Amino acid sequence: MLTFINYAFGNLYQKNGGYECGIINKAEPGATNPNAADAGTGGDAWADYQKNFGANEAVSGKGDTWDFPTNDPRYGKAGAGPLKGNFNQLKQLKAKHPNLKVIISLGGWTWSRWFGKAAATDALRKQLVSSCIDVYIKGNLPYDAGSNAGGDGIGADVFDGIDIDWEFPGGGGQPYNAVDPNDKKNYTLLLAEFRKQLDAIGAQNGKRYLLTVAIGAGGDKIAMTEPGEYSKSLDWINIMSYDFHGGWETNGPTDFQAPLYGDPDSPNYKAGQYAPTYNVDGAVKALLAGGVPTSKIVVGVPFYGRGWTGVTKGPQGDGLYQKATKPAPGKYEEGIQDYRLLKSAAGTVYEHPVAKTAYKFDGTTWWSYDTPGTMKLKMDYVKAQNLRGSFAWELDGDGPNAELLKVMSDGLK
Repeated sequence: MLTFINYAFGNLYQKNGGYECGIINKAEPGATNPNAADAGTGGDAWADYQKNFGANEAVSGKGDTWDFPTNDPRYGKAGAGPLKGNFNQLKQLKAKHPNLKVIISLGGWTWSRWFGKAAATDALRKQLVSSCIDVYIKGNLPYDAGSNAGGDGIGADVFDGIDIDWEFPGGGGQPYNAVDPNDKKNYTLLLAEFRKQLDAIGAQNGKRYLLTVAIGAGGDKIAMTEPGEYSKSLDWINIMSYDFHGGWETNGPTDFQAPLYGDPDSPNYKAGQYAPTYNVDGAVKALLAGGVPTSKIVVGVPFYGRGWTGVTKGPQGDGLYQKATKPAPGKYEEGIQDYRLLKSAAGTVYEHPVAKTAYKFDGTTWWSYDTPGTMKLKMDYVKAQNLRGSFAWELDGDGPNAELLKVMSDGLK
């Protein structure tokens, strides 16, 4: 059912007088303390390419080996070991499904610390892009003796392109992120440099590498960039059209995290400024107005919900647009819950006639999320607007038998 998978995330590091892609093993301090001096500098090389998968969990049915087969010319070569971990499983998945493309996503909410600095000058942009291509396209993975994994070229042919998930040019992300007053122009220039260097290596090995971005969907985020310009370098734009509202707004009012359309009755909508743009249609219209062709727009949908507890019933009895006391309890963190858990949670499910999204209320706890029914409405919208397609964050939030993904796949045929 999938055409592409984004593997998230890769990080950037201060290195060689600039900023470079790399893969290290380090717990992420910013996950628990965004004010830590080294917040945003973590990495998970173990999961990426060092962990051994057994035969019973491997895509191919063949487990990872400690060393190369004895007939492999790399056998016994110092500083090189076989590819393992998630990278090897992705490579096996591509072998099983030859039309599937895998893209490395760089940055994300936690690892966008250095984009503002790395994009600031032509020399720094060239250094960053060259390093990312070296690691993820050429597959030159740092060799790790402890797991006997990695080495020059070991990770080649895993990734078919690069996705830049800078959250966000101009600010609004983590407090430790570098923000430059020239982020708007530098973002465009950074993407042009990625396109240039990806095309150069593609010409060498006869491939065309994909270049995409994930962007903040609010009109305020889009206004901090030049969509008509930067989109010229891209294959498509993944709009993160979710997280419009959530438990970080501690006391509410409850509101939709991923509405297809804005609801003029929402207190947030009534507040004006950019709030009326906080919906899928608002993001799409902003990109189209900015000069992005429909063929480069991909709508994001969530496989999770956001919610509050201590919610009053309100005049309609459904808790919508009501005050709350705190974020709802979640399995991994408060205020957020996977669809696979929400679908069987207590409460009554409602579909909003204007926003075209769903919500659930049990009298105290209120969740905003998409059901198969409202997911289909979004796919209908993608087709009606002649957009490129849709993507979801993230795969493991789906229900049994990939039920939301099936709605997406069927709805886009």
